[in-house]
Amino acid sequence: MAFSVDYVLKETATNLWRNRLMSLAAVLTIAVSLALVGSSLLLKQGVSVATSQWQGGTQLLIFLQPNATAAQTSAIGDQLKATSAVKSYFYVNQASSYTEFKRLMANQPDLLSSVNQSQIPPSFRVALKDPAEAAAIGQIFNQQVGVRDVEYNRAAIDTMLKISSIAQLVILGLATILLLSASVLILNVIRVAIFSRRREVAVMKLVGATNWFIRIPFMLEGLLQGLAGALVAAVAVAGVRSLFGYVIHHFRVQLLSSFVLTGHDLAMTEIFVISIGTLVGAAGSLLAVRRYLDV
Repeated sequence: MAFSVDYVLKETATNLWRNRLMSLAAVLTIAVSLALVGSSLLLKQGVSVATSQWQGGTQLLIFLQPNATAAQTSAIGDQLKATSAVKSYFYVNQASSYTEFKRLMANQPDLLSSVNQSQIPPSFRVALKDPAEAAAIGQIFNQQVGVRDVEYNRAAIDTMLKISSIAQLVILGLATILLLSASVLILNVIRVAIFSRRREVAVMKLVGATNWFIRIPFMLEGLLQGLAGALVAAVAVAGVRSLFGYVIHHFRVQLLSSFVLTGHDLAMTEIFVISIGTLVGAAGSLLAVRRYLDV
């Protein structure tokens, strides 16, 4: 029997309409689970950017005056080299600091437009042999000529990372359970569709329909359910990102001020969400067809 696109689309639409309540439940379950997955990925990206300056073991940031002289900068470098508690350090010049500032403050366009490179301080990034000595070492360098400020809030960053990791595990665990539930729902929707059309399937086999001709409408049904749920989740993830940006920009939440969720990050998350949704729908329908459709 020749393959017919019109037939496949018509049968798929008929099956979806016959089992519309179960199909809707499957779509919504997929949407909720993938929205959680997408939000978790955005959270991970935001935390990664917010803590980027502390990666590589940095426990101390020594900010110099924007107009610090070469002699002052060299003197601080020499003192760091001579300090036994310092494990390693490196210097970040004004241009590099300004580039980093623009990336970290991407959520605050008003601030970006009011600051130029000459106002951004260069800095030394310092890793200590014992992080517990950060406050004492910071106090020493805070009094040096040419130093504007010293920051050593590594403990706060570690706390934020731990909270974020726990939140991501909980969200991903819940999302995994919901995705499994969605797969079972899709399997049941396809099973009911197969059962309701068992006589038609038998007749089609008698008149020479191929196995794939019979299977494709049922498989397409599950794939469309997964895709529909993924598209709803993608819209929800975009809404979460917009809400996140609104809270940061309008309420000036200091803890979240350096969280940056770029358009590229959102696009990649959306692609991942849609791909997973489609895969779940296709896998659920394929399993149902292989298990319940005797062709």
